[in-house]
Amino acid sequence: MSQPKGPKVDLPDELVAELDKDVTSSEGDTRASSDEHAPAPAAPEEGATAAASAEERSPEEQLAEAQDRHLRLAAEFENFKRRALKERQDLFNYANENLVKELLSTVDNLERALEHARQTEEGDDIEKFLEGVELTYRSLMQVLEKAGVQKVEGRNEPFDPKVQEAIRRVPNKECEPGTVVEIYQPGYTLKDRLLRPALVAVSSRAGEESE
Repeated sequence: MSQPKGPKVDLPDELVAELDKDVTSSEGDTRASSDEHAPAPAAPEEGATAAASAEERSPEEQLAEAQDRHLRLAAEFENFKRRALKERQDLFNYANENLVKELLSTVDNLERALEHARQTEEGDDIEKFLEGVELTYRSLMQVLEKAGVQKVEGRNEPFDPKVQEAIRRVPNKECEPGTVVEIYQPGYTLKDRLLRPALVAVSSRAGEESE
């Protein structure tokens, strides 16, 4: 059935242009909406490379590798603990080493003063001087002993090169060669560490020249 034709209407050019814009915009929105709902391309599976690499080794090889890493880490940690313990122990044992070395000069001076006073004629002043110096000396030695300092002498004992230094050889028929017969300067140790060796004279066979 044919529709009746109405009179032809001429639209203004501006209105026709606006209608064309609306149609074009509507088509663009439709395409954008379709793109948004389209399924996204599948991303490559993460870890596929690592899984493939792991599958190349057998379970036994992977277990052996893990055990090897564990043993290395355990050994490194044990070495670290031993080093840390030794450093801590050394710090505790020898923290006062420099102080003790400086005090040794004071001890030497006191010993010389005592020796000089003993060779002086006795008198009230000398006796008081000796008493004061001896008290000072004993007090100082007690402080050093509490810090772990021990005196090294060894008179009339076999020469010990670990803690003594022979600076002279003296012919002596009364003792075996290599015996300490005189001490020029005592040595000192701090716990198991030698601060300085004792300077001594050792006996030699009769007829040998002294050094």
